Amino acid sequence: MPVNLSIKDVPDDLAERLRQRAARHHRSLQGELMAIVEQASLMESAGPAGPVPAAAAAAAVTGAARSWTQGWKTVEQLMAERQARGWKPHASLASAPLGVDIIRADRDSR
Repeated sequence: MPVNLSIKDVPDDLAERLRQRAARHHRSLQGELMAIVEQASLMESAGPAGPVPAAAAAAAVTGAARSWTQGWKTVEQLMAERQARGWKPHASLASAPLGVDIIRADRDSR
């Protein structure tokens, strides 16, 4: 079961720097904090091969080694979770236009 963590009395300048960092990474503040905690735990964890290298931990947080991230789960992880619960796309979605095609059509119409 997930645990709620709280940090009290965060200085205003630190909170603003965290908000700016989250915006640079296209994340919410909550998502950015989760990524920072995940990176710290990866750097500290030791497996049979020893601690996770800092570059690998940074890549896990920045998304360099995985696809686009919203919050702290990849789109692929979210889809896998839905499919594991038995979700199947409706048959009518097969003929629906892709988002990228809608955006291109809108852009080209100008």
